[in-house]
Amino acid sequence: NPHLSPFEEFQRFKHHPMIEQYLKNGKRISYGARAIAKGGFHSLPTQQFAGGLLIGCDAGTLNSAKIKGTHTAMKSGVLAAEAVFEAISNQSVIADYQSHFKQSWLYEELYQARNFSSGIHRFGSWLGGGLAMLEHNVLKGKAKWNVRCEHPDHQSLILAENSNEILYPKPDGVLSFDRLSSVYLSNIFHEEDQPCHLQLASQRIPIEQNLALYAEPAQRYCPAGVYEIVEGAEQAELQINAANCIHCKTCDIKDPSQNITWTPPEGGGGPNYPNM
Repeated sequence: NPHLSPFEEFQRFKHHPMIEQYLKNGKRISYGARAIAKGGFHSLPTQQFAGGLLIGCDAGTLNSAKIKGTHTAMKSGVLAAEAVFEAISNQSVIADYQSHFKQSWLYEELYQARNFSSGIHRFGSWLGGGLAMLEHNVLKGKAKWNVRCEHPDHQSLILAENSNEILYPKPDGVLSFDRLSSVYLSNIFHEEDQPCHLQLASQRIPIEQNLALYAEPAQRYCPAGVYEIVEGAEQAELQINAANCIHCKTCDIKDPSQNITWTPPEGGGGPNYPNM
């Protein structure tokens, strides 16, 4: 649903009685957001190339079935160090990370959970979740089948005209909050005179395609209010508030037209999380 807002869903989630009991009388101290690579085993790229390695969360070593990735990322770092040491010892510029990876418990753990995310994506929460429970609890990760995602995430949106608009309740300022006051707690700093680090391949696509077909979902999937549709003299325009960006990279992944490219800002600008 292009009308869905992850930020607003999270605010609403905090009002569930099971969650509220842990948050009441608490204080909001910081705010951040990050897109995670949860495609799992089937989505892992080739992790080695001449002169470098792609490891940890950048490669997608998260075990999405357990929603845990710290131990897997650390293990991939250890394997990378072993592969690099071996390459240097052999005076090679290519570290054979893949061999170390395939012989480790990390490979086995990710392989056992390989159908979790893709199963839910393809078959939904009930059927996909039931299949995941069967594989994990009965077959112990040794299922003979593979379930793969048939299309990238940005192709999963349905048209706005075929979707139900979602009306979210206003924040109460106690458990739920608005985006701008939350972003303030991210301690963001960007040099104001730098080029926009969120680059559009076409200035026309956000209005002519994304707004027309999907009600421009960037307004909602961005957790920092970076993208905003403003009415111009002749037509609407997409305004990019790059200084608000907390570098979650959702836009680069989710934009249905793949028109947005996230690039590193100058001087390492962005959020600062001293209390997270």
